[in-house]
Amino acid sequence: MKLTLGFSPCPNDTFIFDALIHHKIDTEGLDFEVFYDDVETLNQKAFRRELDITKLSYHAFAYVVDNYVLLDAGSALGFGVGPMLICKGDPEALYPKLKTQGSEFKIGIPGKYTTANFLLGLAFPQATSKVELVFSDIENAVLEGRVDAGLIIHENRFTYQDKGLNKIIDLGDYWEKETGCAIPLGGIVANRNLPEDVQHKINRVLRKSVEFAFANPKSGLDFIRQHAQEMSEEVMYKHIELYVNKYSVDLGGEGRKAIQLLFDTALEKGIIPAIEKNIFLT
Repeated sequence: MKLTLGFSPCPNDTFIFDALIHHKIDTEGLDFEVFYDDVETLNQKAFRRELDITKLSYHAFAYVVDNYVLLDAGSALGFGVGPMLICKGDPEALYPKLKTQGSEFKIGIPGKYTTANFLLGLAFPQATSKVELVFSDIENAVLEGRVDAGLIIHENRFTYQDKGLNKIIDLGDYWEKETGCAIPLGGIVANRNLPEDVQHKINRVLRKSVEFAFANPKSGLDFIRQHAQEMSEEVMYKHIELYVNKYSVDLGGEGRKAIQLLFDTALEKGIIPAIEKNIFLT
């Protein structure tokens, strides 16, 4: 059975999916047509129901729960892994202004439906002047003055300081202090139109793929490097260590609790619509 599969070219995703798409594990008769896209493009594809299986932001997932169900394997949750708001000038001077005069500052974001933008809205509800950019372009937009601040995700956590940029706030830290929970960033979902036994099969083989990657961390190095953005091996594996962890193998009760809290908080703030279906694979 061939299924369409979308995930990002970032090292955490290529690390997770390498064994699955290259049949280094038993995929139980499943084969995959793979699409590599940045997270906001994947979010938009999910809105259009284009893929059988896809990575997407948890914020975006709230809008497609009727069409997709969350798998227990493959998620990116964790502590100290959240998006960061950065600027070129003095962050200590900018922070209070964002709190009181946020609408006056132009902020580059990696997509309207990213979890990063959701967290930005929680921390700075007045920051409403936003410019949607591909995540990898945000640093340059800040450097060139096209935006006053930038919301960075993925490997840019490791590069912004080298470019002379400064951290205003780590929004992952903000979430953790507010809730005591890991921050849910992105998950892997399967189309609800697929038979339940196929949904569970996908989850099983994805878990095996993550477990294979942990047991053989250099097995997918060429594949990871092929899709990484001019990244050293050291940075690639720092990126992987940051975003791939026990929650990527299985959400467990702790991971599910964090995701439910994210949705409950977003619903309370009026950021997402009411959710009627069970979001988790049962």
